[in-house]
Amino acid sequence: MKYFRLKKQSDFQRLFQKGKRAFSPSLTVIYRPSQKMTMGISIGKKHGKSVRRNRIKRLLREAFRAVQGEMNGTYSIVLIPKVSEEYSVAMFKKHLQWIIQKEKL
Repeated sequence: MKYFRLKKQSDFQRLFQKGKRAFSPSLTVIYRPSQKMTMGISIGKKHGKSVRRNRIKRLLREAFRAVQGEMNGTYSIVLIPKVSEEYSVAMFKKHLQWIIQKEKL
């Protein structure tokens, strides 16, 4: 299943205000049912310089691409990583799967 990227500030604001939140050790996920599957990433400067932030975004996109087939229905989702020493696709994938099962997405 293909997903679309959230790009507009208004879409992010709507999710931050009206979306439900789910937490894991490495991620905060804000989600809301929608017409089509959309995903955005919000990452602050506390994670480091742009090279490190862009790497984290690439890892999150890959982890989401791998687990989105397990989701029931379509959602708008914002992924917010928590500050950590190391990041990996396997860790993000495991925590996304855990949130999907816990929240029954």
